[in-house]
Amino acid sequence: MSSSPDTKVQPKHLLLELLLASGDDPLPVSHAVAAGAVFGISENHVRVTLARLAAQDMVLATERGAWRLGPAAHSLAQDVANWRHAAQRLRPWNGQYVAVHCGTLARSDRAATRQRERALHLLGFAELQRGFWLRPDNIEADIGAIRGRLYALGLEAQAVVCGCTSLDTATEAVVDALWDGAALNHAYRATQERLQRWLDGAARLPTPQAARESFFLGGAAIRQLVYDPLLPEPMVDATLRQAFIDSVHAFDAAGRTIWDRFYDTLTTPDAAARKARLRVA
Repeated sequence: MSSSPDTKVQPKHLLLELLLASGDDPLPVSHAVAAGAVFGISENHVRVTLARLAAQDMVLATERGAWRLGPAAHSLAQDVANWRHAAQRLRPWNGQYVAVHCGTLARSDRAATRQRERALHLLGFAELQRGFWLRPDNIEADIGAIRGRLYALGLEAQAVVCGCTSLDTATEAVVDALWDGAALNHAYRATQERLQRWLDGAARLPTPQAARESFFLGGAAIRQLVYDPLLPEPMVDATLRQAFIDSVHAFDAAGRTIWDRFYDTLTTPDAAARKARLRVA
């Protein structure tokens, strides 16, 4: 995502990011308002959005002028946290695949179809034939763990998730073409270089500008990692991918430091209120 001045962020997205980052600490509304101002969001819009999120049980008021995530946002928090452990999810590839058969599931329910396909894409599956999805069997502890994650992400329990072995030569060739390893390698390198270039010049930026740009750049990099299929070698360059992952972690840490510095400049009504650390996601 571009970090240009024309880039916009929705108030709901910004507030959820702030709240996700605050962890167990309540987020002072003064911090939310100040962060909103960095993105051109008015105080009234911030307060109205918080009220709407509260009505959806996405946030809860904890003390005067402070908020935390509500029960409806817990699964969102778990999904966001998973990117930090991407490298730990990998295991050696045995040349086999995991298959998901969705052929018996209705496609007329568009919301269910979107949720199903989002779950499959999040775990790096690609559609080989209509309703039949595959990915290399190289993530999570085993197929049972993959099945559990898919169901938790919204795949219907009626879908069949199983191992897939002994593909014929023609099918193997089709499977190899489901993912563009060269494009993934290029993206790993390009993002790593883009993040490093920005960090090299970040100290010269005013703090609000640095906070704003780190939000967009870090958020885009994290989304790239979240949706990375985590393919095994030789499909991708695993060393290049690890360097990309390391760069995202380093940028996230730098971004949180920048946002801490931004919060340090604020005068809050409650001087004892703890600062929320923004982990861009």
